[in-house]
Amino acid sequence: MRVITGSARGRKLETLSGEDVRPTTDKVKESVFSIIQFQLQGRMFLDLFAGSGQMGVEALSRGAKGAYFLDMRRDAVAVIRKNLSATGLEDKAEVRCADSLMFLSICPVKFDIAFVDPPYNKGIAKKALEALPSVMNQSGVIVVETAAEEELPESTGEFVLDRTYRYGKIKITTYRCPVED
Repeated sequence: MRVITGSARGRKLETLSGEDVRPTTDKVKESVFSIIQFQLQGRMFLDLFAGSGQMGVEALSRGAKGAYFLDMRRDAVAVIRKNLSATGLEDKAEVRCADSLMFLSICPVKFDIAFVDPPYNKGIAKKALEALPSVMNQSGVIVVETAAEEELPESTGEFVLDRTYRYGKIKITTYRCPVED
């Protein structure tokens, strides 16, 4: 796993091991960053259920102003910190070992982009979507990675389902606030 482009392009990233680990594939990662490419520069990024932190690292490498990484596993937080150090991006990052849903209820920061990649088919994506609008700027975008068959709501707060993209067994869903004319 490597950083695709930006200031840390080509840097190798560590990943977690184990049967329950499911890193976002390079194809899906590239697609996500194509979707948000014009909203990333100078913006705040949230990597929720961060795992190795590869999505937040990629966002920082591509010009995000800052990124929060949340994962409740200590081993994941250790890998995120190593990856940030290896890419020289730790000064723009906040890493928390915390329950992501609990953190959202007390989060002091507003985000422009949230990437949500919880364990598949456990209803966690829906719960995260319920909590996210309170920490999002209205001009922001919520990007959710789930199993292709997982059902998501049509809206969450003022954010409505914008598009769905399918990549084999993986589905990427984006939510945005409608633009008023």
